[in-house]
Amino acid sequence: MTNPNLVSTAWLAERLGDPDVIPVDGSWYLPGANRDGAVEFLSAHIPGAVYFDINGIADLSTDLPHMLPSPEVFAEAVGKLGIGDGATVVAYDGAGLFAAARVWWTFKVFGVKNVHVLDGGLPKWSAEGRPLDAGHATRAATTFTPRFDESAVRDADQVAAGLEAGAFQVVDARPAARFRGEVPEPRPGLASGHIPGSRNVPFDQIVKNGRLADEAELRAAFEAAGVDVSGPVVTTCGSGVSAAILALALEGAGGRAEGLYDGSWAEWGAGQRPVATGPAKS
Repeated sequence: MTNPNLVSTAWLAERLGDPDVIPVDGSWYLPGANRDGAVEFLSAHIPGAVYFDINGIADLSTDLPHMLPSPEVFAEAVGKLGIGDGATVVAYDGAGLFAAARVWWTFKVFGVKNVHVLDGGLPKWSAEGRPLDAGHATRAATTFTPRFDESAVRDADQVAAGLEAGAFQVVDARPAARFRGEVPEPRPGLASGHIPGSRNVPFDQIVKNGRLADEAELRAAFEAAGVDVSGPVVTTCGSGVSAAILALALEGAGGRAEGLYDGSWAEWGAGQRPVATGPAKS
C-alpha cells in the first residue's frame, strides 16, 4: 500500500503551473539544529511556494510552543498567504520530513481535503536538480473557510482519561533516551520521562534520509513497540511536531491516528502530571 498522503517530486513538478496546487514550506527545526526555516526559504524554495510559520500561525496566548491557532486566526493567516478554498496543499520542509508533517496535519484539522506531504522534501527536490526560487512569496490574498475537526486534537485530561479507560493507545515520537528519562529534555523546566502507559516509536527510526519508511518497516516499528495499528491511537511527542510524523506513518501502515495531543510533553512534563521512566510497560 502506498501512503495516500505522500506525493512525489515528479508529481509536483508536473503541476507547478497549476494555480490550485500550492507548495507550502513549513520548515522548522529544534534549537540545536542552528537552522532558521524562514531565512532558508528566502534563499531557496520550490517555485510558487509560500512559507508557513508554525510558531507564528499559532495560539500566541499560551506559553506552549506552536499550539494550534483558532479557526479564525488560521483562516485569516492562510488566506493572506494565498491559500483558498479548494486548494491542493503540498507541505514540505528542508529536512526532508520533519515539520512538514505538522503542516499536513494542521491543514487536515482545519478541513483541507487535498493536502499532501512531498516525499523527500526540499533535499530530494534539490538533489534532482529541479527549479528553485528565492525571495518572498507573491501569491494574491484569498478567502479560506475553516472546517475545524475538534476530535483530532486531544488535551491532557482527555489523554489521561483515555489511558485509564483503555480507550486508545498513546504513542510518543520522541527519541528513546528522552522517553525513558535518561537524558534531559531540550526545553528547560520539564521532567524527564514519559506519560505512564504510553508507547514509544521514535520518529528517527521511521524517517531515514528525510523519507518515511515503507509500509512493512512502519508496521514492524509499531509492532515492536507493542502498538496495534488497527486500534485507536493518539500520538504525542515533545511539542506536537513529530507526533504528526507518527500520524502520517500510521496511515502508511494501514491505520490512522484518532487524535494528536497538541500540548505533548511541553505541557505534560511541566505540570503536576504523573511521569514514568524506563522502557514502556508491557
